[in-house]
Amino acid sequence: MTDTVLVVDFGAQYARLIARRVREAHVYSEIVPSSISVEEIRARAPKGIIFSGGPKSVYETPAPSIDPGIYELGIPILGLCYGAQLMALQLGGTVSRTGAGEYGRTALSLTPSGGKSPLFPDWPATSSVWMSHGDAITEVPPGFVATASSSGAPVAAMHDVERRLFGLQFHPEVVHTDRGGEVFDHFLIDVCGCAPEWTHVSIIEQQVEAVRAQVGSDRVLCALSGGVDSAVAAALVHKAVGSQLTCVFVDTGLMRAGEADQVEDTFRRQFKVELVHVKAADRYFAALSGVTDPERKRKIIGELFIRIFEEVARDLGAGGPESDGGGAADGGGVAYGDGPRFLVQGTLYPDVIESGSDTAANIKSHHNVGGLPEDLDFELVEPLRLLFKDEVRAVGEELGLPHEIVWRQPFPGPGLGVRIIGEVTPERAEILRAADAVVVEEIRRAGLYRELWQSFAVMPAVRTVGVMGDGRTYAYPIVIRAVTSDDAMTADWARLPYDLVERIASRIINEVEGVNRVALDVTSKPPGTIEWE
Repeated sequence: MTDTVLVVDFGAQYARLIARRVREAHVYSEIVPSSISVEEIRARAPKGIIFSGGPKSVYETPAPSIDPGIYELGIPILGLCYGAQLMALQLGGTVSRTGAGEYGRTALSLTPSGGKSPLFPDWPATSSVWMSHGDAITEVPPGFVATASSSGAPVAAMHDVERRLFGLQFHPEVVHTDRGGEVFDHFLIDVCGCAPEWTHVSIIEQQVEAVRAQVGSDRVLCALSGGVDSAVAAALVHKAVGSQLTCVFVDTGLMRAGEADQVEDTFRRQFKVELVHVKAADRYFAALSGVTDPERKRKIIGELFIRIFEEVARDLGAGGPESDGGGAADGGGVAYGDGPRFLVQGTLYPDVIESGSDTAANIKSHHNVGGLPEDLDFELVEPLRLLFKDEVRAVGEELGLPHEIVWRQPFPGPGLGVRIIGEVTPERAEILRAADAVVVEEIRRAGLYRELWQSFAVMPAVRTVGVMGDGRTYAYPIVIRAVTSDDAMTADWARLPYDLVERIASRIINEVEGVNRVALDVTSKPPGTIEWE
């Protein structure tokens, strides 16, 4: 059993980053809501607990809180920012509205009278940390000592070593805090006694065992999209159950350029996996005709996606699929007495978080999570559900997937359907696919592909007036979207070189018929999302 640390989310933008920092120390972490009960925590037996920060004041009504009984469990707890203030308040300390908050880089001074902190035993007398707070702890609870301070936080760090309770006003999880990673190492290894066993190899071993236990001897279908998530999920499940797996690639007509060929080459020819190729573009365009609402588009694409899988499963159970575009398939199936009962999906941990929880607003329904019909005939197998994107890539490399698939930029489940802003038509999909290929090709040529989280083209379904040659044109605009990010929870727009933007724009307008204008999206997340829909 892998040691686990629970990250209690009080609504912080950094809760996901905290969880990733714990995993980078090779300890498994999981984000839980602040409403979690003491009984549930006791049953889950974590080796440690971390309280995240939060956007509210502990004095607001209502403000996120937690059952004070958590402090009596004997489990080490590290409170960060709001989490430290809540710990201080609940245990009898004082949190004050000093009127002088601290935001950004701040000088932290050790408090000699507090002795050495187990979290930073060899830090210098003064160091630079990242602060983001209005209120401040001004008096420690009984049994605690202050171990550091700053100009705006009389108690910037505190601990009760005997009870293994620690509070930090600053954010060790962000890169702007000097030696912040050491704080997590000391807490996880020295204080909690966690074994650093959460590795890429251990992830594979655990998921292979879990898939075998769930599936048994039954047949499994795997949804291949061409992206890294579904590819890694397929490779992982294939390692677990071998020939019980049939991969199905549904060509929706909304894929990126060359994706179908790459899927065929990797899974049919390299991995020797049985692959069913369903050509369903006509069905998708018919279902999306006249639809402009983005949530409706996602739901329609998700439901049709599953319906096609159900048809493939019936074909497999009845004696193998034949080639056509109405739910039948190209690629030849083996006759099975019973159709596959399980469906593999490449759902990731951020998908689960963003699709709604007690503290994370439901920003959009993800294709892998929220777009599935209620009368689903499959039992889902989601071997990546606990992983962040960087962990997925590492697992993919460990499994031997080609470099170009492992490092392919993320692509939404609904594909180009949510990058066409408005009604999705075959003409618009072809135009956008061609423009997107130009963006990706030039980004690669500039050596920026691996540095960017995503870079792609968006098509607003409006017409703009232009002049080309001696005549006026009335054609579509294309928007270049490129962002940098660590995990897609937050993102910054990429500062692409002007000459690169110029090359992309020139090529799109000259090579892609139906486009007469190119724009650059300079919106970060928040306030915008990475995808436009």
